[in-house]
Amino acid sequence: MQYIKPYNHYKALIAGIDTKVPLLNGSYTTAINFDNAATTPPFLAVLEELMDFSPWYASVHRGAGYKSQFSSKLYEEARESIANFVGADSSEHTVVFVKNTTEAINKLSNRLLEIYKDGVVLSTCMEHHSNDLPWRNKYKVDYIELDKDGRLSLEDLKKKLQHYDGKVKLVAVTGASNVTGYINPIHEIAEMAHGHGAEILVDGAQLVPHTPVDMKSLKDPGHIDYLVFSGHKMYAPFGSGVLIGPKKTFQQGSPDCVGGGTVELVTHDYIKWQPPPSKEEAGTPNIMGVLAIVTSLKMLKSLGMEAIDAYEKSLTQYTLESLKNVPHIQLYGNPHDIKDRVSIIPFNIEGLPHDIIANALSQEGGIAVRNGCFCAQPYVQRLLNVSNQEMQQRIANPTLPHPGLVRVSFGLYNTYDEIDQFISLLCKISVNRKYYLEKYNDG
Repeated sequence: MQYIKPYNHYKALIAGIDTKVPLLNGSYTTAINFDNAATTPPFLAVLEELMDFSPWYASVHRGAGYKSQFSSKLYEEARESIANFVGADSSEHTVVFVKNTTEAINKLSNRLLEIYKDGVVLSTCMEHHSNDLPWRNKYKVDYIELDKDGRLSLEDLKKKLQHYDGKVKLVAVTGASNVTGYINPIHEIAEMAHGHGAEILVDGAQLVPHTPVDMKSLKDPGHIDYLVFSGHKMYAPFGSGVLIGPKKTFQQGSPDCVGGGTVELVTHDYIKWQPPPSKEEAGTPNIMGVLAIVTSLKMLKSLGMEAIDAYEKSLTQYTLESLKNVPHIQLYGNPHDIKDRVSIIPFNIEGLPHDIIANALSQEGGIAVRNGCFCAQPYVQRLLNVSNQEMQQRIANPTLPHPGLVRVSFGLYNTYDEIDQFISLLCKISVNRKYYLEKYNDG
């Protein structure tokens, strides 16, 4: 891969890019954020848009005053902007605003109960807890297996769809793993699911901010039925997320969260619900959060998702090549193939706990990474070859250390120079493992 020019003009678009953070030795350094898979900093354009809008802020759908009408108009127009960004058809899909991806999946799991009844939901062994736990205790859940590199096994998906013989109602799959960055072939999976009478939900939290996404028309056999994602992972951290799905799903039945804004008519003996999506958005809508997402999507579109994808892949390739020079490094997944991968790299250093590595990077270099299991414990256990017996021992004795990884995840504003600083410090940590083990174990 040819690396893209080292100067990154995207940095000028980000708030807080020059923030100084304290180090253990008492000095200060410019913070480096390699924890973008958890949360991205805001675009300056998002902050500016919210400040410009603030004088016009008013309650959505609640008033006849001009400001309320203006706010309501922006709020409703946002649905079309979001649908266009991910290729949803507004004549077929509805856009429901929620707090985040987790709430979106929980809402959908509740709303589909009346439709799926005793149907089977296929999750996968690589899911974030948010696309696993909401399906438990409501449906019969089974898990699609992984191959040796931690990628989803389409062969196992095929076998399970055939095994359940039409009983599978939903395949719930991540668009891109928050642990390994692997991008799943969502349209191929969708076509397989639809061929057996099932629908597909794509957790797009790690996918939508990094690469082009197209839900396609419901008439296309590879279309995506449900897509969810969050603003806080795409430079708009103001408490808003998105659930997109067929209108018919939300037309029947009662919403899972009820109250103001969800009804047309109420007596003590009768309720007439609003049509979707209003019936799914109880309470005063988060117009600021929605406006933040729309502004972020406009910025991403203007930059070009293909260009962003290419640049972040170049950062990933550069880092993987550089990590080869770090002694005792342990990489997970397939470090040689980045074609179908977003900018996430999990690793460990042999002989050093993951928390010590993360703390040392932060306290000695101002470099923020994530360590642990990233809310995907079964997947990390699989990557680390942790047996069920070992996990049972940890359940019986909570004082035992949890298995985990260190995760580097890039945003469009990160640079090769930041990666060089990271690699330099990581080499120092790895060469002096005993020193760091003693230093950070002592607190």
